[in-house]
Amino acid sequence: MTAPDTNPTPGSRRVRANGDGTVYQRKDGRWEAAGYVLAVGDTRKRVRVYGTTRKDALAKLTEKIATSNRGVPTASAQGGVAAFLTYWLETVAVHRLRENTHTRYTAVVRLYLIPGLGKKKLAKLTAKDVRTWLDQLRTTCQCCARGLDTARDQPQCCAIGKCCGKRLSPLTLAYVHSVLKSALEHAVREEEIPRNVARNVRMGTPRPRRFEPLNAQEARAFLAATHGHRLHALFELALRTGLRKGELLGLRWEDLDLTGGTASIRRTLQRTNTAGLTALPTKTQSSERRIALATPCVHSLEQHRDRQHQERELAGEGWKHSGYVFTRPNGSPIEGATLTRHFNALLRRARLRHIRFHDLRHSAATLLLEQGVELVVIKELLGHAHIGVTATVYAHVRLRLQHQAIDTLSNVLRHTAEDTPRPDDGDDPPLCAAPVH
Repeated sequence: MTAPDTNPTPGSRRVRANGDGTVYQRKDGRWEAAGYVLAVGDTRKRVRVYGTTRKDALAKLTEKIATSNRGVPTASAQGGVAAFLTYWLETVAVHRLRENTHTRYTAVVRLYLIPGLGKKKLAKLTAKDVRTWLDQLRTTCQCCARGLDTARDQPQCCAIGKCCGKRLSPLTLAYVHSVLKSALEHAVREEEIPRNVARNVRMGTPRPRRFEPLNAQEARAFLAATHGHRLHALFELALRTGLRKGELLGLRWEDLDLTGGTASIRRTLQRTNTAGLTALPTKTQSSERRIALATPCVHSLEQHRDRQHQERELAGEGWKHSGYVFTRPNGSPIEGATLTRHFNALLRRARLRHIRFHDLRHSAATLLLEQGVELVVIKELLGHAHIGVTATVYAHVRLRLQHQAIDTLSNVLRHTAEDTPRPDDGDDPPLCAAPVH
C-alpha cells in the first residue's frame, strides 16, 4: 500500500479537514489559502490570505481561524475603521506592546480615533480624510467634544457659551497620529489595504517638551537637603548617573558591584493594571547597560546597605525580602508615587523651584555636557537607543556651549590682533641683504 504524500509537489492539492480551509498555488506562483472565519455582526465570511510559500500562506490562515475560534471577529477592508481598530488592539497590539503602552493606545483609540474616523470604511479611507480629521482635532475644544463640561457640577466652558479653548498639544496630536499609523501599517501587512494613507499626512515635528534642569548650584543645594534622608543614596544616584525612576526602583543588590564601582541596569519597576507593582524589561535594548559609579555614590550605597540591615533586624518576621536596593522600611518595593512625594518634600526643604523627578536625569546630562563630556559618553550613560536622541533632547545645551566656544575664539582672535606687530612705515633703515656666495 502506497503511503500518502506528505510533501505535495507545487500546484497539487491536499485534502484538509472540514473547516481548515484550502491551500493551493496560483498561476503567478504565489500560494493562496482560504477559509471561513467569524466576521463583524456575528456572521461568517470567507477570507483569503497569500504567501510566497505554502507554509507561509497556511500559517496566516491558521492564525485567522484561531482568532476566530476565540470569538474575536476578523476585520476586513470592507468593514469600518472602528471594527479594525478594535480587532488590532485585541489581537495584535496586546501581544506586542507593554501593558502600559497598550493602555495608552486603547485610550487614544477610544477618545479620538473611533469618534473621528470609526464610521469610515477601511478600504475607502484616504489621506485627505486623515488630514481633515487631524486639522479638526487640532482646533476642537476637548471639554466640548468629550462632554467634560456638561458633566461638571458648575459648567464653565461651552455649556455656558464660553469656550475655555482646551485643545490638544502638538505632542499629543503627534502621538494620536502615530497610533493610527501603527494600526494601518498592520492592515497593510495583512494585505487588507494596499497602502498606509496615514503616512502620507505630514504633521510636522512638534517642539520637544521644555524642561528646566538644575544648575550646578541648585544641584549642590539639593544633595545637601538629601543628607540624613533614608533614600539619600537613591537621590544621589539619580543626580550623578541620570537613571530613570523605574530603573532606580528596579535595582537589586546583585546588580551592584560596589568593589568595582559599577551598576548593571537590567529592569524597571512599574505599576500595571493587571500585575500591580512588577519588574519589567528595560525601556529599550540599549537601556540594558552597565554604568560606572562615582565614589560618593559607592559610599552612599554602602551606608544604605548598612541601614537596610538594621531595618531588617527591627522588622523581624515582618520583613518582606524583595532583593531590591531601595525599599520601604519593611523591605517591600517602593511605589513611584511615593518616591515623587519624597522628592517634592526635599525640593521644598532645599527651597528650590518645583521640577519633575525626571528632570534629575536631564540635570545630570546637562551638567555633564557643560563640563565638556562627549555626547557619545552621555548617550551610553543614559541608555539612549541612538545618539540622535541625545543630540535632539539636549540641543539647547549644545547651542549654549557653541556660544561659549565662539566667544572664547573671539577673545583669542582679539588678543592675537592686538599682539600683531604694526606694519613698516618706512622710517626705519632697510635691512641689509645677506651676501650671496
